[in-house]
Order: sequence, then C-alpha cells, then structure tokens
Amino acid sequence: MSAHEQMRAMLDQLMGTSRNGESDRHRVKFYDDEVCKSFLLQCCPHEILSSTRMDLGECPKVHDLALRADYEIASKTKDYFYDIDATEHLEAFIADCDRRTSAAKQRLAETQEELSAEVTEKANSVHELAEQIGQKLARAEALGEEGMVEESMQLMGEIDELRKTKAAAEQEYRNSMPPSSYQQQKLRVCEVCSAYLGIHDNDRRLADHFGGKLHLGFITIRDKLAELKKTVEKRREERGAQQRERGGSRRHYVGGRELDRRARRHRENGRPDRDRRKDEKDKERDKDRDKNRSLVLRAGSIDIMATQWWYYVGGRELDRRARRQGENGRPDRDRRKDEKDKERDKDRDKK
Repeated sequence: MSAHEQMRAMLDQLMGTSRNGESDRHRVKFYDDEVCKSFLLQCCPHEILSSTRMDLGECPKVHDLALRADYEIASKTKDYFYDIDATEHLEAFIADCDRRTSAAKQRLAETQEELSAEVTEKANSVHELAEQIGQKLARAEALGEEGMVEESMQLMGEIDELRKTKAAAEQEYRNSMPPSSYQQQKLRVCEVCSAYLGIHDNDRRLADHFGGKLHLGFITIRDKLAELKKTVEKRREERGAQQRERGGSRRHYVGGRELDRRARRHRENGRPDRDRRKDEKDKERDKDRDKNRSLVLRAGSIDIMATQWWYYVGGRELDRRARRQGENGRPDRDRRKDEKDKERDKDRDKK
C-alpha cells in the first residue's frame, strides 16, 4: 500500500464517508445488510486471521474503515445492537474451530501409540510446562519491544524456573518410556487455535507459536466472544423490548392514518360516517317503500283498468239496449206484453 493510500485509509477511519463531501464508495450505509457488523466492532475473523496459516480469505460482506467511522459516530446517539450480530457470528466461527480441534485429537488418538495412564499424565505435564514457557517468553519479548525492560526481565526469571521444572518432568517421562518409544514425537493439539505442538519442541518454536499472529488472533476472538456473552442475553431482551415498542408505535401510526382518512372523508361529505350510514339506511328504506307503493299502485291500476273495462263492456251493452229501445220505442218487456195482447185479441176476433 502506497503512502497516499495509507493516508486516505487513515482519513476514512477518522472522518467516515462524509469527509470532503464524498459519498460512500460502495454506495452502502453501515446499517445495510451487506456490511459486516463484526468488522464494525473490530472482531471479524476474516480480518483478524488474515495473512496467517488459517487465512479465511476475503469476507463476503463489506469491510470499509469509513463505514466503521460512520458507525462509531452514529452509535453515540442510537443503539444498533450490533454486538448481538457479532456474538452470533463469533459463536459460529469458534464452534467450527472447536470441531476441528476435536477431530485433530481423534486423529492423534488413532495414529499415535497408546500410552498408559501414568505415562500419559507425565507427557501432559511436560506439554503444559512447555506451553507456559512459550507463552511467557513471547510475552517477555513483546514487553521488551515496548520498552518495558523491568517487566520483561522479571518474566525471564520466571521462565528460568519453569525450564528447571520442565527438565525434571522430561526426565521422569523419559524414565517411564522405552528408549525406542521416547524418540517418537508426541503431539498435542493447541486448545486455542487447534495447531499441533510437539513434546520435543524447543522454547524458540513454542515462543513463535504462542506469540504468533495466528495464536494471538484466536485469543482476541475468544476473549471478545467471552466479553460479548456476558451481556448478550440482556441485550437481546432490550432489543426485543425496543422492537415491541416500535410495533406498538406502528399500530398507533396506522390507526392515525385511518383516522386521517375518515376525517378527510368527513370533510368531503360534510358529515360523519355515522350520519352518512344512517342516511344510506333511510335511502334504502325509502327505496323499499317506493317499490312497495309502486306495486300497490300497479295493482290499483290493474283494478281500475278492470273496472273501466267492465264499465266499457257494460256501457256498450246498455247502449245496445238503449238503441234497440229507441228503435222499438219501448222496452222489450212491454213489446212482449203487446205481442201477447195482440195474439189474444187475434184469437178473440177469430171466435
């Protein structure tokens, strides 16, 4: 990385994406799903273990120092609960690492010569002393580089005592083993980073291992996970309460929108919904009444038409009778009586 790129990265880390009016190069914000939340909290395994024997490659999510700066600024005024996301990420990673450690132990148990319980205990004692020496030696060298000479010298004194103890433990282990078997390398799996350690490894190699980036990176990840686990349950409860509160606010908001819609409809109609519904019922009732009245009127019209028809027919009959009466000059009854009288007179004349 050139000096210019280094300066640019430092400015991004300090000022975020908004420095000099710039927009985000990735066109994302720190709260987007594609941004690595573990990176924002400086505990992403992809970043911590880069350039080691267990390099995980590039993280599938976005890593940007400017986004981390934006998050650090925004987190001062709002809680985003990204520590919960980071806890779940690290738990999955450490669980996978522990599975690899168990598998490595199983392979060693299958390939190495089986030892008695007494010999195994002595071998483990040598391993533990060697690990303590390597850890303290790496720590002493780091303190010396930081200029803390007195502390470094104090650790070197402790290392000398451990070396004497280790030499005695190795002699006991040698005496309990046949000479041919003792020369075989007895391996042990590191509980932190799952690397293989040998019982005959010298102090320099052990110091390189325990002070190396791989082992220290796993220590950083495990320590961060242990720290997050202390408060993760409480944090989950807080996040759940906040989400429930937001849900309640949303319900109130939706209700407010409904009230606004009703008020607008009330303004448009000039009356409340209740009165409008009442008028609608009245309209329906009037419509039914008009329908019934129409049926009654239609039935009445039929009756009137029938009456008119009867009167019309009857009138025609009366007119015909009147015309016939006009033609005869008298009603039929009188005419029949006259006819009878004529017949009687005619019979009397014959006699």
